[in-house]
Amino acid sequence: MLRILILAALIWWGGRFLGLPRNLRLGLLAVLFIAVLAVQLTLPDGHPLREGTGGSAAPWLMLGGFALVAGFYARIVAALKTRAQPQDTQMTQPAGTFTESELDRYARHIVLRELGGPGQIRLKQAKVLVIGAGGLGAPALQYLAAAGVGTIGVIDDDVVDNANLQRQVIHRDKDIGTPKVFSAQAAMEAQNPYAEVRPYNRRLSDDIAAELFAEYDLILDGTDNFETRYLANRTAVTLGKPLISGALSQWEGQLSVFHPTEGGPCYQCIFPEAPVAGLAPSCSEAGVIGPLPGVVGAMMAVEAVKQIAGAGQVLRGEMLIYDGLYGETRKIRLSRREGCPVCSGPGQS
Repeated sequence: MLRILILAALIWWGGRFLGLPRNLRLGLLAVLFIAVLAVQLTLPDGHPLREGTGGSAAPWLMLGGFALVAGFYARIVAALKTRAQPQDTQMTQPAGTFTESELDRYARHIVLRELGGPGQIRLKQAKVLVIGAGGLGAPALQYLAAAGVGTIGVIDDDVVDNANLQRQVIHRDKDIGTPKVFSAQAAMEAQNPYAEVRPYNRRLSDDIAAELFAEYDLILDGTDNFETRYLANRTAVTLGKPLISGALSQWEGQLSVFHPTEGGPCYQCIFPEAPVAGLAPSCSEAGVIGPLPGVVGAMMAVEAVKQIAGAGQVLRGEMLIYDGLYGETRKIRLSRREGCPVCSGPGQS
């Protein structure tokens, strides 16, 4: 049997070296396979020729079946790649077409029925702003870049600290002292050179929030203070932008999608006022288990992909709560608060 396999390899690779067409090489392999199968099925047991080609038809039938399945899968992938390419040949590359490398990179997305080629194009054309490149921002940024989001903005005024590295996995030891937005930018561009990363090395403030948010389709809030959360919520509601918000504490995390123009409450409907000092301690005060931001930040990236591609049902009007200590998740319904100063004013539905 080994001799036959060596002969098949010589036909395939030797023929390729000699410049024989692929279809001709496939035809020669098919003839060889049929000849071997005929020997196994027609000659009696113990015949030298039969023994020299394996002694049984079973392994050859299994090998032939595997080859058929592999060929069928390759044809399906090729067809899906073709479907992912827009039919309008006049479109330029940045407008939504993919290189061969991108098609291979996003193949697992393209075969998803809920996403497919059209969903991947929406991801490439999308612009997402992430507030914070820390615990939640780190995994969200990594997965948004890996997923093929075309333009990713990240705003943060902090620098990488040694104490961040226990959980903020987008940064490395060599990045200590580097502004987080530049460390994150380097990691995302290394992960996916097709993503455009826009770093803003400053704190989000009232004077820039509206102009900055207007450039993006979707906002992710991974900050750890209520002042910035309320600012992000007000600005997103005013501009009609969906806001994905996450939060962490010790072993527990939560996330939700706030988009009142599409139904459901805004962030301030649920948290009308910031808690008094001490009731909501920061991670540095209360501690946080290292992988927890990865879990919740990755969930935020999933919600972002769903929101952009129109897949499934996003967490609008719901909050997902994850308890890492006991391995439990639960969802609670969220309702708009009558008289909310952010989303119940004039012009809000």
